[in-house]
Amino acid sequence: MKAVISYIIKFLIGGENAGALSSLVGYTSDPNQFSRYRVVIIPSPFFRDEVYGTTESMPKLPLEEIEGVPLLFGSSKIEWQGDTWVVHADIIASAYFLLTRYEEIRKRNIRDIHGRFPGKESLPFKAGFIHRPIVDEYGRLLRRWLRQARVQPVVEPAPRIQKIWLTHDVDAPFFCRTFRNLIRETIKGKGLIQAWKMFNGPLQEDPFYTFPWFLEQQNELKAAIGKERCESLFFIKSGGSSVYDKPHYKLHSKDLQELLLLCKIEKARIGLHSSYDAGKTPALISTEKEQLEKQTGKPVTYNRHHYLASREPEDMDWLEKAGITDDFTMGYPDVAGFRLGTSRPVHWINPENRRISSLVLHPLTIMECSLNEPVYMNLDYEDALAYSRQLIQQVVRANGELVLLWHNDSITTRIKPNVSVDWQRKLFAAIIKELVKS
Repeated sequence: MKAVISYIIKFLIGGENAGALSSLVGYTSDPNQFSRYRVVIIPSPFFRDEVYGTTESMPKLPLEEIEGVPLLFGSSKIEWQGDTWVVHADIIASAYFLLTRYEEIRKRNIRDIHGRFPGKESLPFKAGFIHRPIVDEYGRLLRRWLRQARVQPVVEPAPRIQKIWLTHDVDAPFFCRTFRNLIRETIKGKGLIQAWKMFNGPLQEDPFYTFPWFLEQQNELKAAIGKERCESLFFIKSGGSSVYDKPHYKLHSKDLQELLLLCKIEKARIGLHSSYDAGKTPALISTEKEQLEKQTGKPVTYNRHHYLASREPEDMDWLEKAGITDDFTMGYPDVAGFRLGTSRPVHWINPENRRISSLVLHPLTIMECSLNEPVYMNLDYEDALAYSRQLIQQVVRANGELVLLWHNDSITTRIKPNVSVDWQRKLFAAIIKELVKS
């Protein structure tokens, strides 16, 4: 547990000097130890053996605040004891609770039809701070306390987005490129002539083939902020047989190979979109990863679960075993915001055995359908743009990463979109313009 506490303190402090500065922060209730540190955080009962894993370990609503920041454990009391700044706000346990998804693991009985913990059932949503990365805010508080304790090297990073990930889950890469699709569109669509154009013409004739437009947006953003600060990432399926994995496209098909070539030319990364089946049977992750590597000819180290259905710690174990180094699943489908309480990449900490993994989690900030779907946030265009701007500003302030998820079929302009609104292309373009200006 000492290693976990040390990691969280360093994570909160952030920056190159976090290791050295962390030695000045104590996590103890022993007054005899206070003089060894410049800042001491008093532990709440959360980590005690008789409390951890029980109902007593859950925060109680309404939450107390410290300097305007919601506090899950401890109190807002702060005092000097000698030359040491003693803080009774247990931001260590509070950060741990959010970073590990402790609540989700303790409430395994609460799941939607896809086995996912709903964001609207989460403490951050119910307490009204899902739109704030409060773990990053804890870090800001800790750095301030260190400065108040006259620790000089502690500087506040300038507001800035460290990196922007433009990610796209390739669930349905094409609309009409199979004989079955041709028959469907001939009978139910616009007739044989139009269906044949989509089926037999260049990929650009297919309404779902919007990838070149996404990459144009990427290049515009890279030109403005620097290519090292922006990357496109396409998550490709390579397995799954369930109804939720449809359409079951073939990696070796001519059309899919053309897409992979486009990604190569535009220097877009390829990640594994582990299937719905793999979400239920995580041992399949390794097989699907190997299949994708075979077709791309390159190691695949990035993952996002289909339907964002990464359910339990066991899934993370299998990702690690498969050689996945970075996962981009950690966002709630039903509400955009900060599922892990942070906008910064963080090593996964298993709350079952309290082990720090080599697997890095990149929090998902916004998925387009979270904003507009009636069963999710049900926002109109103006409200979706305003909320997206709010989240982006939080990332800027936290010096974090912005991870966006837009599906290729959600921005089609030539048929009825695959989502319930027709403004997702417009919204994505507006967000890119905002980021270019920043």
